[in-house]
Amino acid sequence: MPKRTLQGVVVSDKQAKTIVVQVDRRFAHPTMGKVVRRSKKYHAHDEKNEFKVGDKVWIEERRPLSKLKSWEVIRGEKKAKV
Repeated sequence: MPKRTLQGVVVSDKQAKTIVVQVDRRFAHPTMGKVVRRSKKYHAHDEKNEFKVGDKVWIEERRPLSKLKSWEVIRGEKKAKV
């Protein structure tokens, strides 16, 4: 079975080797038909502590590393400095 891959934005980088990624999804409501937005936060492994708040990252499913962490960063884009 292929591993799931999600795209999101880093919302926290305060932990060592861990970032929190917020993934937004949009879908049509089953009965109303209106487009609804939902978001969920995932704890992901960041071995080199290279991603900071605001960066766009892609995370991939992997074996559990801790109680909350079962995702790993595979690539990302740094947020442009203004």
